[in-house]
Amino acid sequence: MRYMGLDLGTKTLGVAISDVTGTIATGLKTLRFEEDMPQDCLPFLTNIINEYNVRAIVIGLPKNMNNTLGIAAQRTEDFTKILNDAYKLPVYMQDERLSSVSANNVLLQADVSRKKRKSKVDTIAATIILQNYLDIRKEKEKWKTTN
Repeated sequence: MRYMGLDLGTKTLGVAISDVTGTIATGLKTLRFEEDMPQDCLPFLTNIINEYNVRAIVIGLPKNMNNTLGIAAQRTEDFTKILNDAYKLPVYMQDERLSSVSANNVLLQADVSRKKRKSKVDTIAATIILQNYLDIRKEKEKWKTTN
């Protein structure tokens, strides 16, 4: 089963996709939209869902470091409702704290220029969010089968 991972910003949406076994996440692209208008990305997401036969969506939930939810989390929850209405697919929220920091670190270690980092960070963050979800899901499945 393929999953699509999303990292929602105020003007960008990072997109990642899993392999068919739901084991490995790969960055796909970063979509751009008018500020606070992520619904403008729905036609592109529809194409991705159809092309890759996506069966579930994982979106990063931006919690504050003290585990509270702020404005960004509300924006994500609002977009999650839009996704639910548009696709009738399960949409899972995954804690995304520090995913953008991790994405920037990956790009810095790869010696990617500042200009290219800016265009890639959302895609890498979506990949990290999706991979974290896939890893946690696999661990839960393993735990269920051994207990």
